[in-house]
Amino acid sequence: MYKLNGSVTDETDFFKGNDVYDLIAAYGSPLYVYNEGIIRKRCRELKGLVSYPDFLVQYSAKANTGLAFLQIVKSEGLHVDAMSPGEIYAELEAGFKPEDIFMITNNVSEDEMRFAIDRNILICVDSTEQLRQYGRLNPGSSVAIRFNGGIGAGHHEKVVTAGKKTKFGVNPEYIPEVKKILSEYGLKLAGIQQHIGSLFMDSEPYINGSQAILDIAKQFDDLGFIDFGGGFGIPYKKLSGQPRLDLRECGKRLDEVFYGFAKDYGKKLTFRIEPGRYISAESSVLLTDVHCTKYNGPHKFAGTDIGFNVLVRPAMYDSHHDIEVYTRENRSAKEEEITIVGNICESGDIIAKDRLLPEIKAGDILGILDAGAYGHSMSSNYNNRLRPAEVLIRENGQVVLTRRRDTLEQLLENYIKLDI
Repeated sequence: MYKLNGSVTDETDFFKGNDVYDLIAAYGSPLYVYNEGIIRKRCRELKGLVSYPDFLVQYSAKANTGLAFLQIVKSEGLHVDAMSPGEIYAELEAGFKPEDIFMITNNVSEDEMRFAIDRNILICVDSTEQLRQYGRLNPGSSVAIRFNGGIGAGHHEKVVTAGKKTKFGVNPEYIPEVKKILSEYGLKLAGIQQHIGSLFMDSEPYINGSQAILDIAKQFDDLGFIDFGGGFGIPYKKLSGQPRLDLRECGKRLDEVFYGFAKDYGKKLTFRIEPGRYISAESSVLLTDVHCTKYNGPHKFAGTDIGFNVLVRPAMYDSHHDIEVYTRENRSAKEEEITIVGNICESGDIIAKDRLLPEIKAGDILGILDAGAYGHSMSSNYNNRLRPAEVLIRENGQVVLTRRRDTLEQLLENYIKLDI
C-alpha cells in the first residue's frame, strides 16, 4: 500500500501497520475503522480539562453509540448521557450503571420517561409541560431541567441548540412557573443543564454561555450540579493546517468560572460537560473503494460506495472531511480537481466537491478522516443498501470486528408480507 497525500494517519499511527487493502478484503467496503488509543487519549484530555475537583465528563452518546466504543469510554471513567430508551439500553449493555447515565429528553412520551424512571435514571426535561408530565409520573423524586440561556453557537444552523430560534430548553422568564410545578409535585431540582450547539473551535461562546446558565442557577438555592453541555470541536481541515481547539486556555477559563461561582453560591457543586464529537470524531477513518472515474464536461468524478446512507454529514450539513488516497502502485501524486461521490440516486450524494487531490483511479482506496462522530450513528439503509461493518484497531495493533455488516435478510426482517 502506498499513500499519495497527507500525514494525518501517519502522525497518529492510526492503522498500526495494518494495510487498508487487507482490511477491505477481510471486512468489505465501505468500512468504519476505529483506533482505540485515540478514543482513550481524547477521554483523558477532557477528564484533565480543569483542576476544579467536582468535575464530571459525561460522553454524549448520540455521536457514536457503538457498543465497543461505549465500553472503552466506560473503562476510562466517564459518565454518559442518553436521548432515548435505545441509547439507555446500549449504555447499560456496555456496563454503565443507572447512576452513570443522564437522560436528556426532548419532546418524549410518557412511555419513554417511564423507561428511564423504572431504571432509576435521572431525567432532564426541557419544557414546563414536560416537567408536569414527569411530575405526574414520578412525584417526590429528583429531576433536572434544560434551560435556554439565549446564547447559541455551532458549525451549521441545524446544530445551534440555544438562542431565539431553537426548540430546546426553558427560557428564563418561565422560572416562576418551574418553581410552582416543582412544589406542586414535590420534586427536587437536582441540577440544571444547557447546550449551546456543536463544534466550537474558539472557547469564547462556550464561556459566554456558561455565564448565562450560571445567572439562571443563582435563582435556585440547592442545586447539586450544573451541566454546561458539549460542543467541543475538532479540526476537520487538518490537511490545510487548521489548529486544534485550545483546551488549555478553555480549561483555564472554565476553572475561573467554576471556582468563582462555587464560592459565591456557598455550597459544593458539581460541574459537568457533555462532549461527544471531541471524543469520537478523530477515532475513525471511513474506508471506501473507488469503483470508477468519469468526466461530465470539464468535471471529473470519482465514484465510491460511500453514499449518504453511510456518511450523511456532507449532504446534510455541507460538512468537510479531509481525504487520504491509498493505492497499490507507487505512482505520481500530481493533483487534480475532483468531486468524490457515492452510489445513491440523488445529485446531493457528494462526499467532497471540487476537491484538490492526487489523481484518483479505479481500484484506489480513499480514507475519509474524522468519521467517528455522527458517521455510523446517523447511517441508514436508504436505497436498501447495507450499513457497513465496523472494526477496532486495539492499542497492540490487533484488529477486531465490533459490528457486522448488515445482511439482506435484515433489511426485511421487520416487514410483514400481505396475504395476496
